[in-house]
Parts: sequence; structure tokens; C-alpha cells
Amino acid sequence: MRIAITGASGLIGKALVRSLHADGHDTVRFVRRAPAAPGEARWDPGSGFVDPDGLRGCDAVVHLAGAGVGDHRWTDAYKKEIRDSRVLGTAAVARALAAMDAPPPVLVSGSAVGYYGDTGSRAVDESAPAGQGFLPSVCVEWEAAAAPAREAGIRTVFARTGLVVSAEGGAWGRLFPVFRAGVGGRLGDGRQYWPFISMRDEVAALRFLIETPGLSGPFNLTAPEPLTNREVTAAMGRVLHRPTLFAVPAPVLRVALGEFSQDVLGSQRARPARLLEAGFTFAHPGIEEALRAALA
Repeated sequence: MRIAITGASGLIGKALVRSLHADGHDTVRFVRRAPAAPGEARWDPGSGFVDPDGLRGCDAVVHLAGAGVGDHRWTDAYKKEIRDSRVLGTAAVARALAAMDAPPPVLVSGSAVGYYGDTGSRAVDESAPAGQGFLPSVCVEWEAAAAPAREAGIRTVFARTGLVVSAEGGAWGRLFPVFRAGVGGRLGDGRQYWPFISMRDEVAALRFLIETPGLSGPFNLTAPEPLTNREVTAAMGRVLHRPTLFAVPAPVLRVALGEFSQDVLGSQRARPARLLEAGFTFAHPGIEEALRAALA
């Protein structure tokens, strides 16, 4: 296959490119600068430009670009960057695909389980409505921005990804060093659910969504059963053979992280109902398997 990818330099994008290349597939990696290597094409999500030559002849487009949610404190300016990087980028890709005479037949567009907001202990699947707050509103706009592609008859899939267990970056990339140092512990009361997924399963699920005809709409990319932060903390201690006696009280998190603390302390008991119904098999359904795979 030939797959066009935005966000190919990000944590998930790099892993997806490695997996595709290992199996002999070609990729076109969209970059915001002038292309400097074979397999690169230019796009500018802010202005809406997407080089159509990079899309021609592709079997699928995987759109993963977006500013990191936890990379900076949530000032008004950074919240705008979070939103615009997702909504404007998705709209640019969708419009470019809709304008083609022979577009790639499938668009897998990134999204997040943040769509559901804080669900407490209530389990949710893809049939649940959007929650309340900043991240759910971003996810709603993010997915809606793909409408031109869907209306043009392109099979459009939304990959609502959970917390990816990886030592190379993301939230877990920051957690591993803390726990290795023996100062890791639960966040707040630890009762909030964390919908995790191993990097291997994240990439395999994205490829499954590309390759399986008939799949469209939202899919939760999370392990079959989310765990509480308290349970994840205990598993980190067992796998790393470190104590987990420390805890970060909720008020301290609010001071340190500002509005983003609502997401850290919030609970999302999201399950991958549609992925399981479609026949996807998880390599690492449990947290300890996912942690060991990340450290291997």
C-alpha cells in the first residue's frame, strides 16, 4: 500500500511509519516545511494548503497531526492552538480529498477519548454522547471538520485514542522516569479511570481500520478494560520494582497544571466496543503486558 500520513513525526506517527515500512509499504509524510527527502509532501494546515500530488495514488490517508494536549499550560492562546491544530488541519485534509477526481478510498482521522469528558465510574462506548468541557468540544469540532471527505463518499474513520503506553513520549514517557526514581504514586484519589492502550495495539488498530472494508465512524482505541489510576500505579510499581508510596494531592495538581488538571483528575471509562465487534485482537490487553512491551 501507499499511505499518506500527517503527524508522522509525532509519537504515534513515527511508530506507524516504522510498522508500515517494515512490511514493505510506502508512506508519504506531510511536512510543514519544504520537502527535503523522498516520501515527503508539503502542507500548511493554517492556510488550508495540502499538496494534492502527495495524495495521488495513495490507498489511504492517516491524519494524526495536532498540538500536544499536555505539552504546555492551558493558556487561552495554547487552548486556541490545541483546537486550531486539529480542526483547521482536519478541514484542510478533508477538503483536499473531496476536491480530487480519484481520492484515496479511506481517511483515518485522529480523535481522542476526551470526546466523552469525565464519565466517572460509568463505562462508555462509541454510542455515548459527547461530554462537557474544553476537550469534548474540541473533539466534536475535530471530527465534524472531516465532513467534506465523508460527504464525498470517502470512508471516514475516527480513531478515538486513549493514553498510549510508551517510554518514548506522551504522558507515559513522563511517568516512567518518575516511577523509576521511586517517587511515583497515584494522582489525586486515584479513582479516576485511565483508558490505556499499548503502542503496538495502537498501531495495529490504525492499520486494522485502514485495511478492513466497511468500517467507518468512531472507534475507541483503548485496551478492553480501563483501569483506575490507583490500579495503574500499583502495576507500575510491580513492573519497575519500585515503591509507589507517594501521591500528588488534587489541589497540588490544580496549582501545577491549571485547567489541564481537570483532564488528569477526570475519569474516562471508555471501552473499545466497535473494535472488538469488528474482530480486532489485542496483543496487550492488560496493563502489565502493555508496560513491559513499552520497556522492552
